Amino acid sequence: MFGRPVDLENPQTLTEKIQWMKLNIRDPFATMLVDKYACREYWKQFGEEGLIPLLYKTEDWRDIKLENMPDVPCIVKWNSGSGSFMIVRDKNKVDYKELQKLCKLWLKEDFYKRSQEWQYKNVKPCIIIEKLLMDKNGKIPNDYKLHFINGKLAFTYCSVDREGKNYRSIYDADWNLLPFIWVPKGTEKQSCNDPIERPASYERMLEIGTKIAQHFNKYIRVDFYDVDGKLYYGEITLHHGGGFDLFRPDEYDYKYGQMLDLNYYNKVE
Repeated sequence: MFGRPVDLENPQTLTEKIQWMKLNIRDPFATMLVDKYACREYWKQFGEEGLIPLLYKTEDWRDIKLENMPDVPCIVKWNSGSGSFMIVRDKNKVDYKELQKLCKLWLKEDFYKRSQEWQYKNVKPCIIIEKLLMDKNGKIPNDYKLHFINGKLAFTYCSVDREGKNYRSIYDADWNLLPFIWVPKGTEKQSCNDPIERPASYERMLEIGTKIAQHFNKYIRVDFYDVDGKLYYGEITLHHGGGFDLFRPDEYDYKYGQMLDLNYYNKVE
């Protein structure tokens, strides 16, 4: 991905340090955090009003059929992976054979083996269906991913207009646009300098994210949505992009890597 060997003995960049953490940190608490179903209980401490409504849950892909689908726009998700979902705006227009096939693949896959992220190893797989979040214009809200280093907000990574322009912008704690992008190789064109407004619920996002970051002390990503001023909880991620996404320019990989001190951690023997 990077065109250079990874240094796991003396990691310097943020992406190298993410790889080091993947291989050396074992926190059973993290298994619950990355489970999109189990984590709902954890989020409740910050207020149940921020939970995305859960409409259905099953461990059997055969249950994903017309009679079990909600009558409102929804999103079908795998609880134990990344980027595994399908948006359903009209349940009568779904090819259920294809959707069941997809769900079957999700339930059979071991995301831990693919990503080498230990926290996924013991997640019990299931399929969940949540209400689709939409703003007053019927569009999916932006996804705000708050990255914390040493317990403090380093930057907010914004996924903007997922069903439209689908671009990425990154802001500092004072909502100043930063001149770099952090995306999978080959998707650099997703970066954009078009400014977006700071979400109305941003201070609450920062408050909750900071509390979560204290448990991990060093690095964590906490995601939120803002729907016309109302905050909803997203995901909690220990290793953004599995540590394989590229910084452009590359210097920011080093900048944030130098901020992250790994001396706190003990290696796994």
